[in-house]
Amino acid sequence: MKHFFRLFLAFALVGALAPALPAMAEQTPPPVDAQNCYALGAVYGATATYGPQGDGSVFCTLVPLNWNGDLVIFAHGYVDPTTAGPVTIPYDQLILPDKTTTLPGLITSLDYAFGITSYSKKGLAVAEGVKDVVDLVAVFKALPNPKPLGHVYLVGASEGGLVTTLAVEQYRDVFSGGVATCGPIGDFGKQINYWGDFRVVFDALFPTALPPTAVTIPDGLNLQWETYTTLPIGPFTLAVSTPGLLQLGIGGMVLAAEKSFPYNSLQLINVTKAAIDLSDTTHSIMTTTLGILGYNILATNDGKLELGGQPFGNTTRVYRGSLNDTKLNSVVLRYSADSVNLAPYTTSGRLTRPLVTLHNTGDPIVLYWHEDLYRAKLNRASRAMFTGIPVFRYGHCNFNANEA
Repeated sequence: MKHFFRLFLAFALVGALAPALPAMAEQTPPPVDAQNCYALGAVYGATATYGPQGDGSVFCTLVPLNWNGDLVIFAHGYVDPTTAGPVTIPYDQLILPDKTTTLPGLITSLDYAFGITSYSKKGLAVAEGVKDVVDLVAVFKALPNPKPLGHVYLVGASEGGLVTTLAVEQYRDVFSGGVATCGPIGDFGKQINYWGDFRVVFDALFPTALPPTAVTIPDGLNLQWETYTTLPIGPFTLAVSTPGLLQLGIGGMVLAAEKSFPYNSLQLINVTKAAIDLSDTTHSIMTTTLGILGYNILATNDGKLELGGQPFGNTTRVYRGSLNDTKLNSVVLRYSADSVNLAPYTTSGRLTRPLVTLHNTGDPIVLYWHEDLYRAKLNRASRAMFTGIPVFRYGHCNFNANEA
């Protein structure tokens, strides 16, 4: 999916930028990340500004010709921490899943300014993300804009949905409101356990598929899972991900297990309660499995460093829903969680500014129960500020332009 998004962004913009290429070629090419920012400005007829923030993050802003004075900032989702190189803006995340609309195009067409910042680190960067989106507001105010800044709205997806919720809760003087989509806003610790439980149940049902630890990922395993290359297309140099042999092998294993007794793929879904698409169970079971295992392989070691310990624990967990729960629980590997501080990742439910959430009911990565858990935190005053919108569709952050 990342591969397609990046390619789509390139092809969508190259045609519109073609007349500008000769002039760009005569100049010293800007950094790749800056190139993409200025290209977006050219496509959407907006004034683009790119630059660093004090903590090592970088930002891009677009101000349309008929700017209404308000700003929409996008808090991006998770970025693979195993990739080489400095932090960059994940431009691929600006494409909506309908593959016909970009967020900056949608926002600037409504005469709002658009802004995005990388976070100061890759991987788990929720606390860093909150700081960076707040700092971006100050950076934008310091730019030579044609009029004073009015309202500031924050929109975030996945990890950025949690960044958005925390920022709207904590910075009422900065943000006028927010839209948090498909984020782990209900219980971050429970989200960690969901991914961990999926991995240990997978290991029990497919004991030879992955190295036998859910909490310590061997060096180099990420390269067996997926690899990245760069592809120059017009004025862009874009990262392209390719599934590795391990990912392809597990995908084939999961598909095969759906068709023969004891149907371990189906047992895995039934035990973990991971979401699938009931209209396409064959492929969605594989998609769900590879999606969650991908986070385990790519995110675990970075998460332990960020949190200062190993956060997953299942010593007392009883797993149910297999063909033989007694056997399953006897072979599932058990881990004790370290004492880690999850406070920076824990929402309060205290709202003084409007917050809208958008979440797929069939989200396999961040399950929909986060919405219910967040609602349970709201007091009467906060409930008046909250609107939760379910989207009845399978997929993680799978929204179309009208829903956005």
